[in-house]
Amino acid sequence: MRTTYLHKPKCIDTFKSQLLTWSQPYHEAVWMDSNEYHEAYSSFDAVLAVDAMTCIQTDFQEAFLKLKEYQTHTKDWIFGYLSYDLKNAIEDLKSENFDGLHFPELYFFQPKKLFLFKGDTVEMHYLNVVADDMDDDLNNICHCEPVLSAESDEERSYFLNEIVIKPRISKTDYLSKVNTMLEHIYHGDIYEANFCQEFYIENTQINPLETYWKLNSISKPPFATFIKLNDKYLLSASPERYLKKTGTKIISQPIKGTAKRSKDSVEDKRLKEQLAIDEKERSENIMIVDLVRNDLSKTAKKGTVKVVELCQVYTFPQVHQMISTISSEIEETEHPVHVLESTFPMGSMTGAPKISAMKIIETLEETKRGVYSGAVGYFTPDSNFDFNVVIRSILYNHSQQYVSFSVGSAITAKSNPLKEYEECLIKAKAMREVLED
Repeated sequence: MRTTYLHKPKCIDTFKSQLLTWSQPYHEAVWMDSNEYHEAYSSFDAVLAVDAMTCIQTDFQEAFLKLKEYQTHTKDWIFGYLSYDLKNAIEDLKSENFDGLHFPELYFFQPKKLFLFKGDTVEMHYLNVVADDMDDDLNNICHCEPVLSAESDEERSYFLNEIVIKPRISKTDYLSKVNTMLEHIYHGDIYEANFCQEFYIENTQINPLETYWKLNSISKPPFATFIKLNDKYLLSASPERYLKKTGTKIISQPIKGTAKRSKDSVEDKRLKEQLAIDEKERSENIMIVDLVRNDLSKTAKKGTVKVVELCQVYTFPQVHQMISTISSEIEETEHPVHVLESTFPMGSMTGAPKISAMKIIETLEETKRGVYSGAVGYFTPDSNFDFNVVIRSILYNHSQQYVSFSVGSAITAKSNPLKEYEECLIKAKAMREVLED
């Protein structure tokens, strides 16, 4: 059982910043922020969960079964992530590429302390065993130093030594691998695949919270996430929702189609309009919409899978993105974890046909994806959930002193290898800017 208290800070933005600073001594912390991006399916403006009462972490073996048991038994708020490599629990697949991060393949925890932001109010939901901490915590939060703003951080150093970002795949090898992917497409093995590459930094230490703060200030995405799990960190500026459950309604919002921004307003408008009618980008998106419709149909009531929005272009600080929305209705008896399992991994990060695409991806990529292109989110006590796609993200293992970020693009029959490489660089811009500044 939880004790609830409503708090109205004098300034929400300042309180958010102080709250993040306050959360850092805890071993477990998950922060999710919509950045006031008022999209149609938002439940909260921001959420912070800290301090595990219980937790589950596992590799892919029977991962969804274990999560189902944990969620069913706990029947409370639980926060965590599903790594991409849980694909191996669903299909006869492998993940044998290099892994410099060593994150668990699944991690969820039940927080003792939870903060839900909506408008000018913060709801504090504390497990009864720690309810007496509320007053002291509020006092301590309000006396914390805010995380540095983008305007005031010029004299601070994010990194404790020189940063050298290395590509796991050279440009020449990347172009060659995309051509190999195209051969698979021409031969009919697949008709689309998301091909990713890693950039990494070895033997370094970063300030995770300040790095996240700067990344978020640059990107302002609707699904920003900061996760601390002991010595492992996810700093994410994701613009993409994977899957949301509200009662018996399921929503998926895949992104496929990217265009750069321009500081010139006329040129920027032209780039947006060009993306909206780009035949290659639209075909990418529509292919994944078909895949998502098929995935949702596995748990949907007959005739309830619908495309609510097709190939709509949305603008973010770094890029224009093409987003579609697909919905379905499920039976009340359908287990929420089964809904996730039946659609995982998300089609926007795999390709189609999904299994064939994942097999080819594994042979051509050189890094185990891990949390990247997986999903992060939460379950509510009444078995609703909301998960985003882990893209535009920096991953950091403090103990290994290893920093990683990956980017990818959808390869179709109309792909130009050089343009795909350039698209990856556009997507990497914000992470690189943060790490090299």
